[in-house]
Amino acid sequence: MHPAFSILFFTTLAGAAQGLVVALALAALFGKGIAPGFLTLALGVAEVLLVAGLAASFMHLGRKSRAWRAVLMWRTSWMSREVIVLPAFIALVALWWLSLRFGAGAPWSWLLPVLVLCGAAALWYCTAMIYACLRFIEEWAHPLTVVNFTLMGLSSGLVLACALAVLSGETGFVQLFGPWALAATLAAWAARGGALRRNAAIRHKSTLQSATGIRAGKLVQKSMGMSAGSFNTREFFHGATLAALRNMKLGFLLLAFVLPSLLLLWGVAGGAVWPWLLAVLVQAPGLLAERWFFFAQAKHPQNLYYQVVS
Repeated sequence: MHPAFSILFFTTLAGAAQGLVVALALAALFGKGIAPGFLTLALGVAEVLLVAGLAASFMHLGRKSRAWRAVLMWRTSWMSREVIVLPAFIALVALWWLSLRFGAGAPWSWLLPVLVLCGAAALWYCTAMIYACLRFIEEWAHPLTVVNFTLMGLSSGLVLACALAVLSGETGFVQLFGPWALAATLAAWAARGGALRRNAAIRHKSTLQSATGIRAGKLVQKSMGMSAGSFNTREFFHGATLAALRNMKLGFLLLAFVLPSLLLLWGVAGGAVWPWLLAVLVQAPGLLAERWFFFAQAKHPQNLYYQVVS
């Protein structure tokens, strides 16, 4: 599939914001005594990330004036459900920020954290199911898609939360959530590795023989099926070489998982400030590369007809 950069930025930014809000909500619910100023700052960062992600997603639309119609298919479409859940989640985070800003008391002090936890979980599930429900794209049609979206969002959000905490002097927050950030990153690494191994072993149901009805054992495509480029040749294939795919895979494994895990281990063991900041800077491009590979690795059956050019 062709990776649209608007969707790469949306899923990466929104996932990190969800993980950040989850960490803040858990800290608030379990009474870990984080300073109101830090909580307000971190919620503001999460809101900015969510709004930026929403703006990026709009860049993917052909006719933006018709975006509101996306909600009409909420009974059957995971994308429609995501379009409903995302603004609701943004509103909940904003409402929590406002309640802290203007000193609202109970029941908001516990109700809003609970609501944003539910909203984050619902948004992860809706976003991942947009891809996991597509049975004809076998690389996505698996529960690991939902697991990976959730764990990578938790990893990036917890790392960001700890980086903001060290900048704000919230050492107690870092001592509590630092090990969890490392655990989430390692879990995301393991789950993504499992998906890579599964996808490498897939034997696709659709073949050149089943697509054409020609039962010859040796069948080679020589033409892309049309004399000029079209939507089929642009949107369902990334155009990168196999070497580029291999390099992107190695790159995101290193930047999204290996180096952040080492930096987080340094931060947890040594209590230094720089490992957390470096982990955010290193992990961000790795997450974008991972999401690019997520789309590029997916093989749409229509490419059996359209992608080979002699």
